Amino acid sequence: KRLVKQDSSFTGTERSTNSTSHSLNGFVNMSVGRNHKNKSAAFLPTQTRGYADSMLSYGSMMASETAEENEQYNDARGEEDGDDLFDPKEVEKEGIVKHLLTMCLTKPVSPLLLALPFAYISHRQEWSPVWIFWLNFLGMVPLASILGDFTEELALHTSQVIGGLINATFGNIVEVVVAINALRANEIRVVQASMIGSIFSNLLLVLGCCFFFGGLGRREQRFNATGASANISLLALSSMALVLPTPFAAYYDIEDEDVLSVSRTAAIFLMTMYMQLLVFQLKTHADLFEDDDEDEPELPFIVAIVGLAGMTGLITIFSDYLVDSIDGFTADSGVSKTFVGLIILPIVGNAVEHITAVTVATKDKMDLAMGIAIGSSVQIALFVVPVIVSFGWIMEKDMTLNFPQFELCLYILSIIIVSLCVTDGSSNWLEGSLLITTYFMIAVGFWYEQVEDF
Repeated sequence: KRLVKQDSSFTGTERSTNSTSHSLNGFVNMSVGRNHKNKSAAFLPTQTRGYADSMLSYGSMMASETAEENEQYNDARGEEDGDDLFDPKEVEKEGIVKHLLTMCLTKPVSPLLLALPFAYISHRQEWSPVWIFWLNFLGMVPLASILGDFTEELALHTSQVIGGLINATFGNIVEVVVAINALRANEIRVVQASMIGSIFSNLLLVLGCCFFFGGLGRREQRFNATGASANISLLALSSMALVLPTPFAAYYDIEDEDVLSVSRTAAIFLMTMYMQLLVFQLKTHADLFEDDDEDEPELPFIVAIVGLAGMTGLITIFSDYLVDSIDGFTADSGVSKTFVGLIILPIVGNAVEHITAVTVATKDKMDLAMGIAIGSSVQIALFVVPVIVSFGWIMEKDMTLNFPQFELCLYILSIIIVSLCVTDGSSNWLEGSLLITTYFMIAVGFWYEQVEDF
């Protein structure tokens, strides 16, 4: 049908005759050439699938010849007769656009994108700090979700090791961007609180919800105890890094040289330990962390790169607006900076992860849920926190690991409670309720905590 395409200004018989003759000659030549090079490739109807293979090969060659004839004809006539033919590039473009729209518009948090123009206007028009804070806060939640999708797409274009590194690096990019902007604004207390608050959120609230909702209707759920124990041990190591600066000065004495030196040295050790964790997960013990599902990328490599860069840029802009409004927000609302950092800000980067972790836990995929909950906590403790300390060092900001003792005690107790729940490799709804209760008790304590501003 494609070959013998009629045109009022073109003689159909002549074109059909020439095209058919040319195609058959090409087919004969190709068949003879193949048979001379490889006799096993001869079309023998007596072989199993031989006849079907011959017809398939014949159809493929005829389709190739037909495409060439149509292209030459369209070029010669200067017409767009090929528009109604199948165009793979057009279909690919439509698939990319459709997937991008799905990423942006079909999630539970997608309606929050409507807050972005108002967030920009509120900053430019200098609205109330409370409005600026909440509009930018709400707008960043879907941006963080889309950023995570682009990160996954980019990782799928690479090997398992490189993909793991990409996910590890960009998995918490929202926390890093928000913390760097807060650091530039000298909001040291907010930075510290947001770091430890993200760990509390993942370790207690997310993991607790996974255990609770996943355990409903089941006696217990099983997961990889080796990976969980390794992650809890690394969190315990991070608590040691937070304890080290304590004897040298009070938490608000951030300019103490000994505290800065100890904090920066501890940050280097934590980053070194994180690199070893990546080797453990991606190389030496990769079989313990393998995902049975082999997904294929839906977006081209260049689209994933551009999307990742674009989302990071938008998050940087709106997080800057958010940080600038924190002082006015705390003054007008009466909420302390500690509570903003520990409870509110972690929601920006973790809201979608929370939903994902609970969803997979209800499907009894506990290893994946544990990787999201505890794995994210370890990434923050061993990667994000040292990176922020290093950025403070470069920017000549006094970012230390000297936290208030009240927060430090709760951090260590939380790690102990979680370790008691996961070391046996099983969970139930009661353990989930225990972790959720612990998180809300800590939130109440932070609501009333009074700390001296730096």
